[in-house]
Amino acid sequence: MAQDLRQTGASVKAADDHPTSSLGKALLVEGLRKGYGYQPVLWDLTLSVEWGECVALFGANGAGKTTLLKVLSAQARADAGIIRIAQRDARTHSPAVARLVGLVSHRHLLYEDMTGEENLRFYGRMFGLEKLQERISEVLQMVGMEKRAGQRVRALYNGQQKRLAIARAVLHRPRILLLDEPESGLDVEAVEMLGGLISRWTGDGGSVLMATHSLEKGLEWADRVTILSQGAIAYTEPREYLDLEAFRGIYRHALELAE
Repeated sequence: MAQDLRQTGASVKAADDHPTSSLGKALLVEGLRKGYGYQPVLWDLTLSVEWGECVALFGANGAGKTTLLKVLSAQARADAGIIRIAQRDARTHSPAVARLVGLVSHRHLLYEDMTGEENLRFYGRMFGLEKLQERISEVLQMVGMEKRAGQRVRALYNGQQKRLAIARAVLHRPRILLLDEPESGLDVEAVEMLGGLISRWTGDGGSVLMATHSLEKGLEWADRVTILSQGAIAYTEPREYLDLEAFRGIYRHALELAE
């Protein structure tokens, strides 16, 4: 499946209005604060992602990983701080910023009474994609769902819905992918597909910020690893300086400090 991906048009270079690596960082967050009521979740968080980089974000349940991705994808508003996506102010929630981002979250964000293909057509029209049917065929093949495209989403298994959610996220060829535990619910073949997608995405100059509980996959896929603890970045290091056993110890220590 990963080999097939390299031949299915998974490139992120197609849209003429996409930024290039000459436009500074892909993602820049400074002094981000977000809470719910009187409960702070993110506190003075600072993070950046370079073009062509995959950053794996680790942290305990409740550390704020999902909240961070919701803020970055405009599903939640920050209380304070700077958020720039390709040097654009993401807090404006403008269509131009939305077009730059593809999101895979715990919710598949698909209409369950519509078929997979109908969902992709809806999102493709929302983004005004040209050659839409061709693009839909490409992403369905990419995620191995071309034979299930005519089924209603509610009739699909969880892993199949996740595959469609990945297809939806990449349909409009965003430059930045935000992935919240994207490997959850996927079978071995689909996990291999996802790893190939991430490799292809960053190889074409796009960027990925991925929250995951899988130390193994995070280290395998990422260029840099980051640990979120108590609402801020507690640790960050290039992947090349770490092995799995060493990182397990670092991660355990970070969790102990957070208790």
